[in-house]
Amino acid sequence: MVGALFFPASSALIKERIPADRLRRFNARYEMGTQAGMLLSAAIGGLCVQTFGAVPLLVFNAGTFMVSALCVAAVGRRPDRMPTAIVAWEQPPARAATRGPLRMRRFILLYAQGSVVVTVFNALLPTAVIGELHLGAGTFGAVDALGCLGFLGAAGAYRIVSRRSADLRIAVVGFLLCDVCLVLQSQFGIAGYVVGVPLGAFFFGQARIASRTMLMASADEASVGRAFGLANGGGLAATTGVMFLVAMVTDHSHTRYGFALLATLALLTTLSAGLLLRPPPPAGPDVSAGRYRSSTAAAVSAILQRSSPWGEHLDARPQ
Repeated sequence: MVGALFFPASSALIKERIPADRLRRFNARYEMGTQAGMLLSAAIGGLCVQTFGAVPLLVFNAGTFMVSALCVAAVGRRPDRMPTAIVAWEQPPARAATRGPLRMRRFILLYAQGSVVVTVFNALLPTAVIGELHLGAGTFGAVDALGCLGFLGAAGAYRIVSRRSADLRIAVVGFLLCDVCLVLQSQFGIAGYVVGVPLGAFFFGQARIASRTMLMASADEASVGRAFGLANGGGLAATTGVMFLVAMVTDHSHTRYGFALLATLALLTTLSAGLLLRPPPPAGPDVSAGRYRSSTAAAVSAILQRSSPWGEHLDARPQ
């Protein structure tokens, strides 16, 4: 129910209420609040289970859903649309308003593969720490908490990095560096996980926020809920297949090969989405949406204007 209804609807609610020039900042705070809640819930929940048992904790958890529903209801009706100035790096491509969810499959692919990585990684980590290294649940919890702290750091770092880099570059580079951490962390025992898990989470978190911002900014209010619904559904479907492949490899070898396979699949997906989202060929000088210059000048402009969104470098000089 959460994956099918709440996530898509809440994403549409954010798109509906947050002005375009504040999406980056809001998404960074949203991810920071989400990860902080997960970190606190894991720590406090474990203590409460040991002290009070599982049933009181489940009742309390149900109460948090009720509070969340009241908070959503308190948001109120949709406000009147006010004209807002859109910052250049937040402005989506000129054709974004007419895109349906299926036409945004490139943004959906980049965002959804993050869900696959997180889910499969969460299955591999306890297998590696507890099953193969024969360490206790406390060690696993400490490594997992370090990963959450790395994600919190990513949310803060994204607000700084996004001032100088486009979201597409942040997403692609972040996912690629996370793949490198997935391969290396399993090569050095528990020390590798202590260092590699928070570092990978740091890179992954920035890429996750950037891909979320791109998908949200590229969809109009009428289709953003369906776009995130397709991303969640596609991510869950892909997770089923990837989990099966990784489990087969891990059962017959070692978790390091499972991490390597996960990194390889994520690498191929990231590169595919990144290539599909490359800037289009320069249009003629009379195109109203772009006003591109000659191909040579456009190439030079593409190098200088790195901060333009999704690689669409618009000529800011008066014609």
